[in-house]
Amino acid sequence: MRILAGRGWWRGRALAAWFTWAPGRALPWPPGARTGGAAGDSWALDRLCSSAARKEKVDMSRFPVENIRNFSIIAHVDHGKSTLADRLLELTGTIDKTKNNKQVLDKLQVERERGITVKAQTASLFYNCEGKQYLLNLIDTPGHVDFSYEVSRSLSACQGVLLVVDANEGIQAQTVANFFLAFEAQLSVIPVINKIDLKNADPERVVKQIEKVFDIPSDECIKISAKLGTNVESVLQAVIERIPPPKVHRNSPLRALVFDSTFDQYRGVIANVALFDGVVSKGDKIVSAHTQKTYEVNEVGVLNPNEQPTHKLYAGQVGYLIAGMKDVTEAQIGDTLYLHKQPVEPLPGFKSAKPMVFAGMYPVDQSEYNNLKSAIDKLTLNDSSVTVHRDSSLALGAGWRLGFLGLLHMEVFNQRLEQEYNASVILTTPTVPYKAVLSSAKLIKEYREKEITIINPAQFPDKSKVTEYLEPVVLGTIITPVEFTGKIMMLCQARRAVQKNMVFIDQNRVMLKYLLPLNEIVVDFYDSLKSLSSGYASFDYEDAGYQTAELVKMDILLNGNIVEELVTIVHKDKAQTVGKAICERLKDSLPRQLFEIAIQAAIGSKIIARETVKAYRKNVLAKCYGGDITRKMKLLKRQAEGKKKLRKIGNIEVPKDAFIKVLKTQTDK
Repeated sequence: MRILAGRGWWRGRALAAWFTWAPGRALPWPPGARTGGAAGDSWALDRLCSSAARKEKVDMSRFPVENIRNFSIIAHVDHGKSTLADRLLELTGTIDKTKNNKQVLDKLQVERERGITVKAQTASLFYNCEGKQYLLNLIDTPGHVDFSYEVSRSLSACQGVLLVVDANEGIQAQTVANFFLAFEAQLSVIPVINKIDLKNADPERVVKQIEKVFDIPSDECIKISAKLGTNVESVLQAVIERIPPPKVHRNSPLRALVFDSTFDQYRGVIANVALFDGVVSKGDKIVSAHTQKTYEVNEVGVLNPNEQPTHKLYAGQVGYLIAGMKDVTEAQIGDTLYLHKQPVEPLPGFKSAKPMVFAGMYPVDQSEYNNLKSAIDKLTLNDSSVTVHRDSSLALGAGWRLGFLGLLHMEVFNQRLEQEYNASVILTTPTVPYKAVLSSAKLIKEYREKEITIINPAQFPDKSKVTEYLEPVVLGTIITPVEFTGKIMMLCQARRAVQKNMVFIDQNRVMLKYLLPLNEIVVDFYDSLKSLSSGYASFDYEDAGYQTAELVKMDILLNGNIVEELVTIVHKDKAQTVGKAICERLKDSLPRQLFEIAIQAAIGSKIIARETVKAYRKNVLAKCYGGDITRKMKLLKRQAEGKKKLRKIGNIEVPKDAFIKVLKTQTDK
């Protein structure tokens, strides 16, 4: 803003640059800068020039391939990944050393509030070691089972990983899962034992666990305290020594893998790319192997950890690329980018994410439909693992059926909608995708496939149309202290689980493997597990396909009329328990009418549970002070006939807030 003319305007710009560069610091005001004069002008111009110098583009050609290391940090939840990332950023001079450096790479509000990493973040570190300048590309990944898709994508851009294990907690379920993800990708694994400063830390016990479970020699483990910065330099040394440089060809035509993307409303899609061959620079015309569309590159750069433009990106490097992609479908995760008129063999890409949980999402007010649609479109670009299908409901109006990787993923998506786009939504009870094998040739022709997937319970086909129903199952890994084993086994048996394996990691900890139906664990299994084990047990699962199951569609009826929004699919053995619970919740939520309301759970024509909402009742006998009993009976009979007639013609409208109460995930089951 030109608050002063001429020299004063430059001074204002320079001062703004100076204070932007050093946020939150108390700086001495230089002589003449406040009052004007030659001293103030020269100081202002010096500051402006040095600010411009800082924004000068980095020359990436000075990093030969042998001086590049691409690595990820993987771990179980809360084992200190983000804290270690903060220390590595400080050690390499990427960020200043201050007490405020906590979760620097966790940029989302939801990540800072919950203290978890939701989205993998990249940072390029410049590190000088023994006279050589190294480029270290670090990717900080999430630790929760719901975000393992983010981890698998990040590993595709790496040659090695830091496997962080808590010196107090030891190996936990997600540690095992993440190790095998890295092992399958044939990456170098460097075990890092963190939090050695804690009072109850036992790094030697953890070293033995790592040796037993992962078959990694004990002398390869690095013991550190990321919080205090103890021994963190040896981690950087190990990255340079033990992780190989990428195998790439800079003289070949461009091949870049899109492994992540974010959406900026002013610049469009910002694609995170790993270059496997060639060079890319501003002005290049590139083609997407997936859509075959051509784009012109507007900007390339590295994340340091904020965006820092560069002249070019070379093979072996990880950075970002902006090429005017405006539509959410254009930045396909796993896509290969190549130069115009220089086609190449596309890179393998990724297995697409499989939604494990489906839930209906509706705007609270239908006038907000278009705003919510726009918000969901933008957020699904930033989170490509969410699937979206249009849906509608008589009670809740037009909406969507969204597929998520898990329950936490669903909660985080909902929270981001509220915080980033100011959208308020109604979220229905989560369900899992079932399958049905059709019985007749006519039906197969109608659906165009023999096996159909059901993501909406209202579309569940009748038993007469199918030969069998299939439900999704997962292979669950539970790691727990020995004393809780009995309780956890009973919990798993109650959830129709089949035990596959049981291994003692050491004297105090045991690893259990179970085959579990997904719909039994999706809502409250994790909470129950944590309660039974006083918070010590950890749980992780992976997809294990489908198995035959006796499934039934349970309808909820109000005075004989089916309520579509409350239709659920349940296992035959649990139908009565679930039906009774829903009827009880509805009874508490529905407002009373002038007539009696019967709430019933039914499978086909068989009623399996019932609750009754009593009618408001006028005391018609109030005017009778004694007298003949027949007078009272006549009045009561007339009232009963009126109620009966009213029940026939009366229409029950379920209010939206009652739906929300019933459809919300119940934590008090």
